[in-house]
Amino acid sequence: MLDLKFIRQHPDVIKDGARKKHIPCDVDRILELDRRIRAIKTEAEAKKAEQKRRSKEIPGLDGEEKARALQDLKRLGDEQKAMDAEIRVLDEELQKLLFEVPNPPAPEVPEGKDDAENVELRRHGEPVQFPFEAKDHLELGRMHDLFDFERAARIAGSRTYFLKNAGALLELGVLRLALDHMVSKGFTPMLVPHLVRYEAMAGTAYFPGGEEQAYCTEKDELYLIGTAEVPLTSYRRGEILDAAELPLRMVGWSNCYRREAGAAGRDTRGLYRIHQFQKIEQVIVCENDEAKSVEFHDQILRNSEEVLQMLELPYRVVDVCGGDLGRGQIRKFDIETWMPSRNSYSETHSASRFHDFQARRLNLRYRDADGKVHICHTLNNTVIASPRVLIPLLENHQQADGSIRIPKALRPYMGGKEVLEPRA
Repeated sequence: MLDLKFIRQHPDVIKDGARKKHIPCDVDRILELDRRIRAIKTEAEAKKAEQKRRSKEIPGLDGEEKARALQDLKRLGDEQKAMDAEIRVLDEELQKLLFEVPNPPAPEVPEGKDDAENVELRRHGEPVQFPFEAKDHLELGRMHDLFDFERAARIAGSRTYFLKNAGALLELGVLRLALDHMVSKGFTPMLVPHLVRYEAMAGTAYFPGGEEQAYCTEKDELYLIGTAEVPLTSYRRGEILDAAELPLRMVGWSNCYRREAGAAGRDTRGLYRIHQFQKIEQVIVCENDEAKSVEFHDQILRNSEEVLQMLELPYRVVDVCGGDLGRGQIRKFDIETWMPSRNSYSETHSASRFHDFQARRLNLRYRDADGKVHICHTLNNTVIASPRVLIPLLENHQQADGSIRIPKALRPYMGGKEVLEPRA
């Protein structure tokens, strides 16, 4: 959410940001409502002052004059009530529109309509050139008895799965490797609530607009999270932090749930786009400082790259274009990992910075050394998400006989095994 004062002062910046993000935004209506509300409030204050003045005169009046004065007081009171009611209606519309205003992207964000126009920044490693006919993760999974989609579908419907045998151990190993890496970086490990209130989803800018993608327990009015970003960023909601506490560095391990409404095609095959998964998420809450936000953005991106390097996976980093940014993001970098069966780099991580967009919604503030209160900045990035990461892990490390080489950094989490052999 943006400061209304900023919108008043920079309407063209907001309009251009909405254009760049391809997100509809009625800035003119917001400014019209704002002007109308302020005008009514000014008129209401004048009537209150007049009512107060006339009230003081009544004790000195008699007869008809006093009756007329009392009638005037009632009229003034009724007019104020009508104005208050009008303000409430207008303010409700204004607040709804303010929640829909997108955060203007950073100037360096590339123009573009969708993810096809994201700009590659760099690559690490090169796609594997197999000297044999490579298998996809589904065939490898059958050879090693790692997954069961058919029985999962009978129990829970489409795009669900069981992980079993080495498949379960690989997921837990990858997650633990990522968590340990983040703890070594000074992040506080946290296991978070999976069910949250609407305010947490709205505060992190998933609502309004993302309700269709979330699972809702209507009876309890709670929502299953799609990422630990939601509870982690909301953790200190409504508090005023001391500047000495900043930055808050948190890393959360959670199950994540997404309806993936509208998803179709190859993305729904296998483990790529499913309804439930596990993720290690890093979140930073820092001072309201552009330079520090940029520095932390680079740090969280580097943290995730280091995990992929430990897993010995080729990847690339892309600068996300305006049309592929969410409502709240100032800038976002995606990491796309090479998946042989898709013959492409495919998204596995998203590193985002928001400035004060989320924190303003969450009323998340800090007090500086001079006692002045500021709205915080927030950032987040995936450290690892599974089982999607199992696709490149299995496919890139497969060998001619169907065995799968385990990256050196992952071996301690797999009981020291160096290779997974196919089951007979």
